[in-house]
Amino acid sequence: MAFKINIGKKDGKTFKLESDTEALIGKKIGDIIEGQDLKPELSGYELEITGLSDKAGFPSLKQVEGQGLKRVLLTKGKAMRDKRKGLRLKKTLRGNTISKDIIQINLKITKEGSKKLEEIFSEQNQPKPKEEAKPAEAAAA
Repeated sequence: MAFKINIGKKDGKTFKLESDTEALIGKKIGDIIEGQDLKPELSGYELEITGLSDKAGFPSLKQVEGQGLKRVLLTKGKAMRDKRKGLRLKKTLRGNTISKDIIQINLKITKEGSKKLEEIFSEQNQPKPKEEAKPAEAAAA
């Protein structure tokens, strides 16, 4: 199954890529990978794994070792949206290691290559088409 890879830049722009590479399996959150392992055009880039998500949507946490699902007692931070003071909940999270169950991998750039990402992913760099004008009848109703 293909990994859905999101490559984030410092300015907030994200580029999407799908890859079947086996080179990612066994890597952990925080590891640095070479760009050419994902796509030959990304040679010279170094990317850091910042987050993972599995096929059921469970996020990964850096502090949870392994590949499987674990029930973890959390107080605040990642995977905890409730801000009530003193609240602790058990949440199901995936371990920090990439396996075949992982679908989404989030990466950030630590070292730029010679070619810009806008050139490599030119099809994603196009402006969004504007919506057609709605008929006057629909606007009046």
